[in-house]
Amino acid sequence: MPERNVHVIQRRLAGKKAFICDMDGVLYHGNRLLPGAKEFVDWLKEHDKRFLFLTNSSARSPLELAQKLGRLGIDVDPKHFYTSALATASFLASQMPHGTAYVIGEPGVTNALYNAGFSLTDANPDYVVVAESHTYNLDTVEKAVNLVRNGARLVGTNPDLTGPVEDGITPGTGSLIAPIELCTGAKAYFVGKPNPLMMRQALKQLACRREDTVIIGDRVDTDIIAGIESEIETVLVLSGVTAESELSSYAYRPNYILQGVCDIPHE
Repeated sequence: MPERNVHVIQRRLAGKKAFICDMDGVLYHGNRLLPGAKEFVDWLKEHDKRFLFLTNSSARSPLELAQKLGRLGIDVDPKHFYTSALATASFLASQMPHGTAYVIGEPGVTNALYNAGFSLTDANPDYVVVAESHTYNLDTVEKAVNLVRNGARLVGTNPDLTGPVEDGITPGTGSLIAPIELCTGAKAYFVGKPNPLMMRQALKQLACRREDTVIIGDRVDTDIIAGIESEIETVLVLSGVTAESELSSYAYRPNYILQGVCDIPHE
């Protein structure tokens, strides 16, 4: 069973050298900072912890994410951020250097692909890449469907079905890519959490052993399973998508459960 005693959890986390932390639902909801987030980041810095904010969101670059936290009152260098957009671009560049892609997504993913040497096109691309998008519509879905039917490989930046926003949830990449899968019969390959590619990259950037690391997230189906499959201890915070009442529907459990990062040691 997961450990729920806050004092026990605090002692165990204090001994960890590195922290992999989700953002949406952990540090903030939309543009609202969650309780204890600033104190938690200050604690990481003051105790010389290695930390990386690993997000399945692909909309923003590390610089933009750092700027967003800055507006919310938390000063963090862009080097501490790694996104599913960067992971997707790195993966595709390793599979097909200087390839081409049709993208449904925000600037975070288009810029990442461009910087990785990809050309963006809707004329017979090697890949159709789908991410969360505010420009998603029937025209873009029809275009993607026909490109995949003509041979383009279907890739999603992450499998999240929903994402947290200030007033509830918003459809995630997993939901947006589903119509394309259904129309084409193709099964998308998802690069973001819980794909071990993301976790291995995180450990490389932290230069830390998995035994000395902990992952903190609000989603059982991505953050927690990613930690379990990578043999990294996991902390589920109940400040985001997953409610405690939902835990019984999963075959796996986090190591620790907290209400939020406000319960992580700050002294």
